[in-house]
Amino acid sequence: MDSLAFEVRGLPPLRNEALPILAAGHRQANRVRALLEAACRAAQHSGWTPVTHLVALDVVLRRPPDHHCGDATHFLGAIGDVLQDKRRAASVSLTHLGVLIDVALFVDDRQIRQISYREEHAPEPSYSVTVTAL
Repeated sequence: MDSLAFEVRGLPPLRNEALPILAAGHRQANRVRALLEAACRAAQHSGWTPVTHLVALDVVLRRPPDHHCGDATHFLGAIGDVLQDKRRAASVSLTHLGVLIDVALFVDDRQIRQISYREEHAPEPSYSVTVTAL
């Protein structure tokens, strides 16, 4: 399998504060968990294993036209952090993630060599993520 795509309800997590995005009690914890749960379901369904070579990341964010919480760089940074192997460079305890600690679509977000991001108008926030092996 060369790519994995999945949908998530709500907004993506934002990387916009000093506290690591995966830390217990982070303000983005619910969004992190929603992303990990959706990625886990998609990976289990397809048999996806973490990619060890270069990848492309495509994100399509859907939200109401007057809803402007966050920007592309903060969303993309957080998505990369959440979808990489969290055990490799954990600077905080991740036990609060339970089994979701093992959800990884690639080893390190440094593997991301192509990024596509766009926004579309929709009545309710949601987003799609596609990771493609290059």
